[in-house]
Amino acid sequence: MSQRKLRLGAFVMATGHHVAAWRHPGSQIDSGVNIDHYIEVAKTAERGLFDQVFVADSPGLWHRGGDESLSRQGRVSYFEPVTLWAALSAVTKHIGFVATASTTYEDPYLLARKFASLDHISKGRAAWNVVTTSADNVHGNFGIDAHPDPAVRYERAHEFVHVVKGLWDSFDDDALVRDRASGVYVDPRKIHELNHVGKYFKVKGPLNIERPPQGYPVIVQAGSSEDGKELAAASAEAIFTAWTSLAEAQAFYRDVKGRLARYGRRPEQLLVLPGISPVVGRTEEEAQAKWAELQGLIHPSVGLATLEPFWPGEDLQRWDLDAVPPYYPEPPKGINSRAHVVIELARRERFTVRQLYEYLAGARGHWVVVGTPTTIADRIQEWFENGAADGFNVMPPVLPQSLNEFVDLVVPELQRRGLFRTAYEGRTLRENLGLERPASRYAQQAKAA
Repeated sequence: MSQRKLRLGAFVMATGHHVAAWRHPGSQIDSGVNIDHYIEVAKTAERGLFDQVFVADSPGLWHRGGDESLSRQGRVSYFEPVTLWAALSAVTKHIGFVATASTTYEDPYLLARKFASLDHISKGRAAWNVVTTSADNVHGNFGIDAHPDPAVRYERAHEFVHVVKGLWDSFDDDALVRDRASGVYVDPRKIHELNHVGKYFKVKGPLNIERPPQGYPVIVQAGSSEDGKELAAASAEAIFTAWTSLAEAQAFYRDVKGRLARYGRRPEQLLVLPGISPVVGRTEEEAQAKWAELQGLIHPSVGLATLEPFWPGEDLQRWDLDAVPPYYPEPPKGINSRAHVVIELARRERFTVRQLYEYLAGARGHWVVVGTPTTIADRIQEWFENGAADGFNVMPPVLPQSLNEFVDLVVPELQRRGLFRTAYEGRTLRENLGLERPASRYAQQAKAA
């Protein structure tokens, strides 16, 4: 039996995850709309034998705060992810592509068609990151005054995913005959109308593209709230999450894996992939100097804007940057999981306001590890071997520089320890992640009959 191996994804944030990365000389300053930059990043991740690349996405401007902080943001212009990944699939062979799409602000038929197309274009390397969307600057773009309540969003999401999977099953795997001699192109008996009528959606079907190469693109979920964990347990095959301590990560891992049985699923059918933002130096001193350089690029208005979601309605400009926060609020409605991480971190570490926003500026509450390749590999191995992670979403602070450093320095150390692959195992993202190809619901029904 083969040894369990780490799963690694590259979480790509334009110029990098650090909020001031665009000011750093190691970044590509116009990366949000620079296709050559993304080609370089995808090829680097593939050279490092990563399973996938991922971009977070929101159908709105990524910004909190006033004009002062807006003027200093490097994340205001960026590609739509499915379009981007379709282009990058043509210049890569193995790396998978995870695209975010919202169950609140997209249509299930159009989404199913879009991701099925991406899976065909990439020859089986597509994944859908299922989100319900809570960012304040989105709902107005769709003609409504507020997001639906979180409970409604997640109830809708369960039905949305069910509909999309049903549409992906519209064609049996062998429905396309394509026989020139007989003149028969398709077997109509193997095309299925969905005829879904539910609380939120009424969708007839069938989809107008054949079944994706992977059966379904890999389903990913990002979020650690109660509703998020339940959605992941029901539908997801990988979950992105954010923790800063081993104990918290272990508790989450046990919790979400423990929910799978009631959906008839096994623990290995859901991969838990926390975020890690590595600052790599050949020596400890070099790593700390790199981190200090980045932190020195943060303007206070930008730093304080990162805290606004966790202290809603508070005028943060009045706070003493070098004192601890004057109070710790209850997590705001709708983003309980990330707020819990941030507020508990602030309490536990007794961070000053400046220290807290400097920490969040690195990776928005994800785990930041500053050190040598050996140090970073030690921390990854500790979480991987002690029930906290099946792998990691690597969040380079500066792009492309930090990803190059991770691939060139940390990946060889993980390989030396036998923790990470030395070659891709399969052709599709599912094969490389060790995930099964799902059977069509209609094939299952026919087998049962």
